[in-house]
Amino acid sequence: MNDDRRRRRPTMIDVAKLAGVSQSSVSLVLNNMTGARISEATRRRVRAAAQEIGYQLGPRGREPLPPSGPVARTLIGYLVDEISTSPHPVQSVDGARDAAWEHDCVLAVFATRGDSELEEQVLRALVANPALVGVVYSTIFTRKVEVPALLGAVPTVLLNCYDGARALPSVVPGEVAGGHTATEHLIQAGHRRIGFINGEPWMDAARDRFKGYRQALATADLPFDPALVRDGDWSPSTGYAHTLSLMREKRPPTAIFCANDLMAVGCYEALKELGLRIPTDVAVMGYDDQEIAQHVRPALTTVLLPNYEMGRWAVEHLVADAIHGRAPRLLQVKMDSPLVARDSVRPVAQRPAEDAPPAEAARPDRSLPDRPLEAGRA
Repeated sequence: MNDDRRRRRPTMIDVAKLAGVSQSSVSLVLNNMTGARISEATRRRVRAAAQEIGYQLGPRGREPLPPSGPVARTLIGYLVDEISTSPHPVQSVDGARDAAWEHDCVLAVFATRGDSELEEQVLRALVANPALVGVVYSTIFTRKVEVPALLGAVPTVLLNCYDGARALPSVVPGEVAGGHTATEHLIQAGHRRIGFINGEPWMDAARDRFKGYRQALATADLPFDPALVRDGDWSPSTGYAHTLSLMREKRPPTAIFCANDLMAVGCYEALKELGLRIPTDVAVMGYDDQEIAQHVRPALTTVLLPNYEMGRWAVEHLVADAIHGRAPRLLQVKMDSPLVARDSVRPVAQRPAEDAPPAEAARPDRSLPDRPLEAGRA
């Protein structure tokens, strides 16, 4: 067991990493849920990993909520604008559900798809329910929100979003620190020219990951070169196109940091098409730790987006304050996004002499496909 696991309580994230499966699969196995198509071998591997690191679901009913009149408070409302187009909100729901279960509560999840009328109807029904503990109000991507007025009547925690006045407790990923962690890892591996393929720059996640990238360069006294930065749209196709573009630069990067794992997949395709080896010729860093990161070859070094832990925190914060009969404390939490080191980054000093790239690999006129960016792509 490493030092990091000794310092803190083991989580489902730790179990998933050790067992080599998704957080959702770990949750299904450890909660003994039936109907899921998970092989017995996978179930055994998950249980063995949980036992090895000492992970246990918290005991149910460890501190009961005080009753609300004649009705026990056992309901936690969870509103999210979208849940079906990305794995991230599903992981947050998993964390919130597990935390609710540990307190003998039920999590009721509503996907509103940004429909204000539907959102109001759901909130009216929740607020009128005497069993309600409080509401987790969530968004699919990190952003500022206008909080519905009805939430002023019940304890509320914002998940993956925040209100402009910071009038409600919220939990969001620490994206600046995550971008810094990813870039610092590449710098520590000996890289000095690090390309950055970002997502859509109007999004909080893209803006903050880019800020972390620049801060890490500045901390290491490395100059920022705008020629090494490309704005994408989070898709594999832009990761592919922008990698080709970066490698056409007069001084191409020796490492590429992709602001999400899907763009890193496209980056892999482009580098392999160019005959460049990962990580011997070019190191690749991703972000999010989606399941695909474990299955590309070489396995992708990335930064974990702590969706599961944020979901747990939101419910734990609601319940802890409900036990003490007070409104949730006005905490604004930015949750750590830890590095997940795999095989796509290798210290430059460890490159064997025979692995050194051929001289022509670094030339800007190497036979690069002269493929333009797709229309509409940054």
